[in-house]
Amino acid sequence: MNKPNFNNFIQVAGVIDKPEAEMLINCGVHYLGFPLRLPVNKEDLTENEAAEIIKTLLPPVYGVVISYSSTAIEAIELCDKLNAKIIQLHGPIEPDELRKLKNLRSDILVIKSLVIKENNTEELIKTITKTESYVEAYITDTFNPATGASGATGKTHNWEISKHFVELSTKPVILAGGLNADNVYEAILKVKPAGVDVHTGVENKSGRKDERLVKKFVTETKRAFYDLNKLYYKT
Repeated sequence: MNKPNFNNFIQVAGVIDKPEAEMLINCGVHYLGFPLRLPVNKEDLTENEAAEIIKTLLPPVYGVVISYSSTAIEAIELCDKLNAKIIQLHGPIEPDELRKLKNLRSDILVIKSLVIKENNTEELIKTITKTESYVEAYITDTFNPATGASGATGKTHNWEISKHFVELSTKPVILAGGLNADNVYEAILKVKPAGVDVHTGVENKSGRKDERLVKKFVTETKRAFYDLNKLYYKT
């Protein structure tokens, strides 16, 4: 049976409805992100609608709950409601709560965000040190000081910082923040992440995912991972 794998990981976040989910799967996307209970941005769909989509997904396709839950109990309750086994914790959460989550539910896989702001690299390094025993992966993203949003901002950050986290962390690091079909190849070769995540970078003006952009993003991502592996085995 296929199990979630954070290497060569491709996630598209902000799934709007079942037809969009099916289109993403047909394009080769195996991880569908569902941001819910958001402090800034508006949800793309309700929790019940997300649950209806997630329950139809079969490995190697998985639904990822993207949540700003700050307690283990809330994170577990949300995963159970949505029938999801992967949660991306995108807001602040104490290491003790992460430890509690893993002790209560070792079956739930945790992706912890590292939201890059101006001059917070050292703080994020401490986060990695304190939490890597309790997570399966990290995901970097970009903070937007104008809106206060820490996801779906469409903004890139200094990729050298994410590269440093990849080198530092004992767990896989997923790159997010302003990625699109035109820059993902360069980003992967520079940062060498375990995977990538995209949200607004594959949307059209209506806010829906554009099939042409999704296909190009997946193609460019796979090409980058292929070339990265070739470089690795040459050295």
